[in-house]
Amino acid sequence: MERSKILLSTQPSVHVITPDGIAVEIHQAELEDAIADLVDRALAPVEQCLDDLHMAPLDVDDILMIGGTSQIPSVRAAVAEALQMEPVPTELCDPMTAVARGASIAAAVLAGETEGVIQVATSHALGTVVKDSSGRKKFSEIIPRNSPLPWKERKSYTPQRDHARKLSVEIWEGDPDKELTHPDNVQLTELSLTYPTPRARDEASFGLEYMYDSNGLLHVKAVLEHTGEVVLDEEVKSFGSGGPTPEVRRELDDLLQTNPTPAAPMAAPAHPRPVPTPPSGQPAAGDSPHTLVVDGSNLAWIGRSPRRSGVSEEDDRPSFGQLQAARAALAKKYPSAEIHVVVDASLRHKVAESERQTVTAAISKGDVIQPPAGTEGKGDALVAAIADESGAMIVTNDNFVELQGRYPWLREKGRVLGATCAKDVWIFTDRTCVAPRTRA
Repeated sequence: MERSKILLSTQPSVHVITPDGIAVEIHQAELEDAIADLVDRALAPVEQCLDDLHMAPLDVDDILMIGGTSQIPSVRAAVAEALQMEPVPTELCDPMTAVARGASIAAAVLAGETEGVIQVATSHALGTVVKDSSGRKKFSEIIPRNSPLPWKERKSYTPQRDHARKLSVEIWEGDPDKELTHPDNVQLTELSLTYPTPRARDEASFGLEYMYDSNGLLHVKAVLEHTGEVVLDEEVKSFGSGGPTPEVRRELDDLLQTNPTPAAPMAAPAHPRPVPTPPSGQPAAGDSPHTLVVDGSNLAWIGRSPRRSGVSEEDDRPSFGQLQAARAALAKKYPSAEIHVVVDASLRHKVAESERQTVTAAISKGDVIQPPAGTEGKGDALVAAIADESGAMIVTNDNFVELQGRYPWLREKGRVLGATCAKDVWIFTDRTCVAPRTRA
């Protein structure tokens, strides 16, 4: 099966024999559909990395993809679309051995067997848990995310009651900007802090120090500020008391509940059909479109970028109000057109908190469409699919690089409108999706 999966990266279909002896033909398009959600989820760290570095895709010089999965055409296309650049050809670096070679070099550097510098940084914040005046638990950050290792940080804490003999110090990893119950926040372990002599809370304050070394080991130390006594000094060698994260637990439960059934032959997908022609004819430049499909998330982000440094908190989020204004402007310019607005499944979580209820209501009323439940990431595929079915015109500034192979009409004149907002005035002009950049 592994060989068949590899072959699907270079040929349209493969024939396999299931364990119960049934011959099945699997098409490349079926594999791509099956992994679409995983591909969308895999792009999240790429976007997060750009955000952390305050970079835009155009600031990236080259894209080197490694690992077997990086050779799946739809995966490479998705990365190319996200960064607006074709990845480095596989001939320049063998993707199947790059990880092993890199790990070997890193091990040699860390062992002092060869010269080099390995810089490791924390992928999540490290901290503990405190209670506010209402008794509600919250994340208290000690070592910030992206701190280069080794890193040491200290923070002062005071018990909530007098004469405590022992305190529990929870070691947490995650994002302090999110609720403690968020899946990104995970309890790693729990340590005990013991007072030699019970003290009033004002005299029981202690400095909690985290030392995270270059090997990824965490040393926790607590010192009484009043006397200098060490009341906790322990190296955390095992992370286990927190158990698996809720997200991992759900994945495990889904796997355990899966009822394996004998594989049945898969029907071959229909042959690619031509682009449908709308009743009034194919839209052409200057014609009034009969149907418009709006790439809502794209328009909501116009003029806003989470990757630019120095922007306000409001401007680093998409604006649903901006999208609504764009839709109103389209309705005014094309009064006879049917308008469908599609947004990413994640948009309602990315807009400002004050807009989230409005987005949810719009989705419930059907004013806005999002990918089906369980689908993560962009709604580009849904936008293109609706336009393909109805012969509609798409409103977007995106190039839909990963979809151009499936929908070549994206590069035809009269199928895409670009959008610009200048001083609250929306302007829509004909454009064509640009093919992905290639290398000489």
